[in-house]
Amino acid sequence: MKKLVAYFSASGVTKNAAECLAKAANADIYEIKPKVPYTQADLNWMDKKSRSSVEMNDKESRPELADKNVDILQYDTIFLGFPIWWYTAPHIVNSFLESYDFSGKKIILFATSGSSGLGKSAADLSQSCPGAQIIDGKMLNGKLSEAELKKWAESV
Repeated sequence: MKKLVAYFSASGVTKNAAECLAKAANADIYEIKPKVPYTQADLNWMDKKSRSSVEMNDKESRPELADKNVDILQYDTIFLGFPIWWYTAPHIVNSFLESYDFSGKKIILFATSGSSGLGKSAADLSQSCPGAQIIDGKMLNGKLSEAELKKWAESV
């Protein structure tokens, strides 16, 4: 059973968690990148006119991806990681899910956040990948040992 860790990271925190998880789970890794990278100003959630605020206030927003170069067909299990924005996954994660056919795949969510949990991420993302099984996973904040991550990855 081949595994993939696919992730979106705006500031590098989720990237670090994804790299640790990929190593522990013996999985391939793929970064979900926006065609137009986010700047610090774009990520200012205090500014209602910032790019991230505008995107998250529009449920139909689907930021364009930099590429669609991952061969999803070869994977049975996908660990999907992202930072929590407004109590859910950033809409670029929907863009990723809507770009591929995840029918029959198991998608296990993981996220990073300074203060909140996975929230309604699974419910919000499920509409973007019909036929897939989405599992609320784990918050991967802080320092996690490879042994802990391996044990978790094997248990889901």
